[in-house]
Amino acid sequence: MTTVAVVYFSGSGHTHLMAEAIATGATSQGVEVELLRIVGEQIVEGRWQDAAILERLHQADAIVFGSPTYMGGVAAQFKAFLDTGSSIWFEQGWKDKIAGGFTHSSSLSGDKQGTLIYLSIYAAQHSMIWVGAGDLPSPYFGKDDGINRLGSFLGVMGQSPLNMSGGEAVLEEGDRLTAEKYGQRIAEAALRWSRQLVAA
Repeated sequence: MTTVAVVYFSGSGHTHLMAEAIATGATSQGVEVELLRIVGEQIVEGRWQDAAILERLHQADAIVFGSPTYMGGVAAQFKAFLDTGSSIWFEQGWKDKIAGGFTHSSSLSGDKQGTLIYLSIYAAQHSMIWVGAGDLPSPYFGKDDGINRLGSFLGVMGQSPLNMSGGEAVLEEGDRLTAEKYGQRIAEAALRWSRQLVAA
């Protein structure tokens, strides 16, 4: 069965909600989905370590990378995970896997594009096949469903007001729908790519 792995770090829970929405969308297309959460405890003496997660990523047909945007880039915990991939890069172990990315911050911009650019370059270095968001922004073009309300095409962006009280994370409905649709798109790309490889 075609497998989509969503590997991500989430600090306050918003990126986790986006990951779940992507998984929901991908599952609706009949693929197997694995949510693989990066946590600080996996970092030992500055190096990220979790052989089980790496094995799941090796087995996946598609990998979707997710991180909140902190100070204009990926979170340090997620960067530690990504840096571990240099040994995989040496052997091009993820070559021709479908790839995508998503991010979240409290500001409407928050320099989230910097995070998506970084993730897409990372995927390109691994010779992966990057999939963009694929939805025109709302409320333009006769749409008012909130899908792609932040106008991102490279990957998916989410935004929620900064919650200083530390309450439960809540995802804006349009961002949730955008993430679900992205999950569907990733799954469709993975299924199509897998069929073409089998046919070849």
